[in-house]
Amino acid sequence: MFRPYWNGYPRIEDGRDGHVPSKPSGRARRVDGTTPVGPGHSQDRYQSRPNDRHGVLVVRVRSPASNRRARPRLTENDAVHRHPASNALRPTRRALLAGLAGVPLLPVVAFAQSGETPLQALTRSQAVREWQQKFDAGANAAQAERIKSDTPLLSPETATAIEAAIPVLREQQARGGWPKIQSPMSLKVGSRSEVVSQLRGRLVASGDMSPEQARTGYHDTFDSYVDAAVRRFQVRHGLRPDGIVDQTVMDVMNVPIETRITQLETNLVRIRSMSGNLGERYVFMNIPAAELEMVEAGRVVERHNAVVGKMDRQTPILSSQIREINFHPYWHVPVSIIKKDLIPKMQTEPDYLAKNHIRIFDSRGQEVPAETVDWNSAQAMQYQFRQDPGGDNAMSSVKVSFPNPYDVYMHDTPFKDLFGDNNRFYSSGCMRIQSIQGLVTWLLRDTPGWTPEAVANALADGQRLDAKLKTPVPVYTNYITAWATTEGVIHFRDDIYNKDGVGMLIAQD
Repeated sequence: MFRPYWNGYPRIEDGRDGHVPSKPSGRARRVDGTTPVGPGHSQDRYQSRPNDRHGVLVVRVRSPASNRRARPRLTENDAVHRHPASNALRPTRRALLAGLAGVPLLPVVAFAQSGETPLQALTRSQAVREWQQKFDAGANAAQAERIKSDTPLLSPETATAIEAAIPVLREQQARGGWPKIQSPMSLKVGSRSEVVSQLRGRLVASGDMSPEQARTGYHDTFDSYVDAAVRRFQVRHGLRPDGIVDQTVMDVMNVPIETRITQLETNLVRIRSMSGNLGERYVFMNIPAAELEMVEAGRVVERHNAVVGKMDRQTPILSSQIREINFHPYWHVPVSIIKKDLIPKMQTEPDYLAKNHIRIFDSRGQEVPAETVDWNSAQAMQYQFRQDPGGDNAMSSVKVSFPNPYDVYMHDTPFKDLFGDNNRFYSSGCMRIQSIQGLVTWLLRDTPGWTPEAVANALADGQRLDAKLKTPVPVYTNYITAWATTEGVIHFRDDIYNKDGVGMLIAQD
């Protein structure tokens, strides 16, 4: 039987004599807080009480039948075992769907794909079984569970993990999927509502909360265990992990399990198509996640948040090679931005170009005064627009260049606050990279003269400078909205460009 192993629920310690012992007393304890009654066992019981500041308090309550001498009433500062809420993202290595306790392992063979032989189905079943059993291995507390993996998204390992995850979700689907969460108000730590009881069930069904944790405390109270599980759910879905169940989180929770299974199947095809030899070192941008991976020797060495294209100005799927780094570059305004942004701005704000240090040039390279242009005619589209280097330059301090037919690139940005948003789809197709200095340093590592100190100086001095890479580094972009890690965590992202048929669920901030 597939039985999750969880370290996250509180240990119930013996509160005898007004202190919490450093080691368990050795007496049997049940998860529900009671102690066995029989020879050698006290009839005292234990209760879990929610506490917003410290997490869940587990206290010993004496039985009326106890024949021991009465003691003063237990207070929060006496015989109390406090369990901090710091385990927000650490439900141990039973990462994927720990709520699926009791799922038989062998029956996954029943989901044999069309055309499979019994041997192939059995082999696939074994892969699922091994994938599930990984989480039962004795977990190192320091590696209790990684929500994110160092396995590249575009890899055979990721494809195998997805193949193993799909039957597990189908098992949950056969048991009814997961409940819908509906509340007229947001839920957070301290909230009390019957909806919280439903929320606990939803989090168990998707493996973000263990059944033991769900039974801890008051079922209608949003305690530290619910908060930790909600944060884990948010991380898996690319949401800001603030522990608040607002309408956006409820919308994401209410996506049917059938849709999630279809997403995994769709993205499995995408990943398989790109999981060949991508290079010893390469850069990958996952557009729906708005996240960049730097991969070397088959492992992710760094990840960076990004801002990518809007719905009507999508970042394209491409493959190319990064050949050059441009420090403090000019920004040559793309035609789409001239048409959709600059010209309308100049019609209402005649000094817009001057305020933003954007110059106009004709086909001969001669500068044209803005006041001589008829901004209400097609004449304006005949010019080129260039923004000077500087702090308000759209590319800020650096540009990462690679040839492609879409005229897109990666770059820095003066609007760094956008990297903290849930949905980061604000650009006109180019990719803005958070903490881009790390990416540039890694790209130029093998180029003579470009030490980390040299990169830092080039970014700081404000001077125009171009650096050609000694060895070009492959770069890829693709559209992956669902995947599983080798650690057993399933991730989903918003279908921002509606390529999966799910559509956009997470509103722009």
